[in-house]
Amino acid sequence: MNDNQSENVAISAPVAAKIVSTSTHHNITREDCYAWLRADNWQEVMRDPNVLSTEIKAYLEAENSYTAQMMADTVELQETLFEEMKGRIKQDDSSVPSPDGTYAYYVSYIEGAQHPRYCRQLRNGGEDNILVDGDVLASKSSYFQLGGIAHSPDHDLIAYSTDTKGAEFYKIYFSKADTGELLEDVIEDTTGGIVWAQDNKTAFYTRVDENHRPSRVFRHLIGTSASSDVLVYEESDPGFFVGVGKTLSGRYIMISAHDHETSEIHLIDAHAPENNPKLVEARVAGIEYDISDQDDRFIILTNADGAEDFKLMTAPLSSPAKGNWQELAPHKAGRLILSFTCFKDYFVRLERENGLPKIVISKGLEAEEHAISFDEEAYQLGMATGYEYDTNALRFTYSSMTTPAQVFDYDMESRERVLRKTQEVPSGHNREDYVTRRIFAKAPDGEKVPVTLLYRKSTVLDGSAPLLLYGYGAYGHAMPAGFSTARLSLVDRGFIFAIAHIRGGKDKGFRWYRLGRREHKINTFTDFIAAGEHLIEEKFTSTGRIIAHGGSAGGLLVGAVANMAPEQYGGIIAEVPFVDALSTILDDTLPLTPPEWPEWGNPITDKKAYQQISAYSPYDNVAPKNYPPLLATGGLADPRVTYWEPAKWVAKLRALKTDKNILLLKTNMDAGHGGASGRFEHLKDIAFSYAFALKVIGD
Repeated sequence: MNDNQSENVAISAPVAAKIVSTSTHHNITREDCYAWLRADNWQEVMRDPNVLSTEIKAYLEAENSYTAQMMADTVELQETLFEEMKGRIKQDDSSVPSPDGTYAYYVSYIEGAQHPRYCRQLRNGGEDNILVDGDVLASKSSYFQLGGIAHSPDHDLIAYSTDTKGAEFYKIYFSKADTGELLEDVIEDTTGGIVWAQDNKTAFYTRVDENHRPSRVFRHLIGTSASSDVLVYEESDPGFFVGVGKTLSGRYIMISAHDHETSEIHLIDAHAPENNPKLVEARVAGIEYDISDQDDRFIILTNADGAEDFKLMTAPLSSPAKGNWQELAPHKAGRLILSFTCFKDYFVRLERENGLPKIVISKGLEAEEHAISFDEEAYQLGMATGYEYDTNALRFTYSSMTTPAQVFDYDMESRERVLRKTQEVPSGHNREDYVTRRIFAKAPDGEKVPVTLLYRKSTVLDGSAPLLLYGYGAYGHAMPAGFSTARLSLVDRGFIFAIAHIRGGKDKGFRWYRLGRREHKINTFTDFIAAGEHLIEEKFTSTGRIIAHGGSAGGLLVGAVANMAPEQYGGIIAEVPFVDALSTILDDTLPLTPPEWPEWGNPITDKKAYQQISAYSPYDNVAPKNYPPLLATGGLADPRVTYWEPAKWVAKLRALKTDKNILLLKTNMDAGHGGASGRFEHLKDIAFSYAFALKVIGD
């Protein structure tokens, strides 16, 4: 064990009080010595951290102080890493303007700014018109996050939202686009998104309920008080979240209700926003669908009728119910259709096959298709739809682990591709100095787990290199093999950076997701362990030289593998980790719990689900044994993974583990799930985590 890994006996680690509480479900009784760390008034704490009890606050601050002391020898390294990462960011940057009628809208940053400015100019160029200045708005808050921003169809008004606590309670404001003058209209406790109707005076938004769940859609009329806003839709099922959007054509306002496997959509004529929403197709458990319009018909993306990887259907505008759906693009096993866009004359879909994304285009729904091709063996691809419906221009973004992000405009008629922007790395980046690879690890059941690698060409592949292995594996989220300037600070110091595309994501289709959730959740963890074993076997690294890294549900992942295979890792970085999984999924008052049951199972009603979650929940499976060095982070205002999850986990680990390896908890007392706000402050969080990795690996 390297000295950098051990706890300094001269610095006393905090010891959390043990206050035994019990809970019983399905005639199974659990003891929890650290349940007291969950504040009874947690909902108030989200809004005002000052109301946190003195006992809990004292413990969290003691852990923060201890962490600062234990990481004091890395302060200079943290600053070096931060300056490196900052040096790779073009400070006076701006996005490629996105045209909409007479104007083009874009985001820009000025030198030294933490937050973006939202701007516009005349379509053919001209002076900046700053619509919203994030740095100005953030000047009086220790935490600040811009939420949604939307201009009215006539370009006269701007709606935007802000969060100043990190708890994801957004306040909506309205201003005049030409002068910036604020209107008196202010709406509180929203989810941040705003959608304009075509009358330029009506805006739709979503509010959260008392349990912080987005459950109600309201209609606001400019010039009136928010108290008189009309409730348009209210979701009665606490397991469903609600959102509001708009089709690209501008014809329909869409209200979507969904959990992790079922969806339902209601439509409102955007030209008649006072109308009641009309149901497209009633929800059926396990059936998802999305909808848009083109000409005289709707296009529907759905997994209905056993189309696990989704298919495309059409229906008349007058009668979009499922009984009128006609097949457009049939289901093809292994080809997951991720999303689609309807332009006036073109139809575009983004799909993933063999682990890689692809853009497919046709002129007219039944016309011959063509795909945009790429050469690298692993890459990230995305579509930026823009504002315009009647256009032949498609914008997409491309990057790989070695290639900085590129923005292309693609002429769907001529098939000409024009590079509009390449991400600049001011301190320099030569892609030829790096290697990106895609390899496959064999899981215990024989499945092939993709692993994407990034390392310098000069890195010796004899097993001596340290390796950071990142994973997530939940909710169907695929991990993109895209470019990151921050991770170069590890790679340039000899690390190999690896992403394990484990089950629980949709990296290899919907089946890959299905086999990593509920009763199959264990596959997520064994896939990650298998990825590490394969990397060791292939001499990319060696036992004890792997840093396991995950956040949120990825924190559940690294917490579980820390229990299952602690000897494999030289360190664990668990950011806002979902580690007290059983307690959380049993608590139906928490914001995410009811919508999470389709993902994990409902342990309240289902004994088998209770036992399955209990078997892997990191907190419940902490045992008296050796653990690798570990860093856990949390956010006091986090409504997604509450602060007490990492706090309880660290307290229990400290009480039970049998080693002297470093164990740290860092709670951001002024932020939520996303950590520090601002593009530079966020880099300090990354620098801290990377400094921990470098410290414990001991090179």
